[in-house]
Amino acid sequence: MALDSTDKKLLNYLQTDSKIATKVLATKLNLSVTAVYERLKRLENSGIIEKYVAVLNRDKIEKNFVVFCQIKLVKHAHDYIEQFEKDVKDLEEVLECYNISGEYDYILKIIVENMKAYRKFINTKLTTLDYIGSTHSTFIISEVKQHNVIALC
Repeated sequence: MALDSTDKKLLNYLQTDSKIATKVLATKLNLSVTAVYERLKRLENSGIIEKYVAVLNRDKIEKNFVVFCQIKLVKHAHDYIEQFEKDVKDLEEVLECYNISGEYDYILKIIVENMKAYRKFINTKLTTLDYIGSTHSTFIISEVKQHNVIALC
């Protein structure tokens, strides 16, 4: 589906505030409320808009310990890869998981309360998976940039 300039502007507004009222969007885009609503439905139905979410303040919910954990599998057999990818989706502490190139096979973004919680997660959940050969953890000291907006213009 091709996006015109109005679609891109609409998506940029939604990426910064997904609760923005359709009436406000209509004013900003110089369109009718109905036209904005129809564009939104088209973008949702086409899968360009996957979902609307709330971004939480990790400090206020006491989940501000961020770790990037690299994973090396025991071997690259299809069944090991498939099982790891299935199991990692069930770990609530893992917010993101990427298959990567280089020395390690995967990188996970993990968020927990503190170092003690991370140690428990590693010892009771992650390293109990038989097909993990090794892990390497990097702890975040401070967040320099965290952004959810994909530039479209």
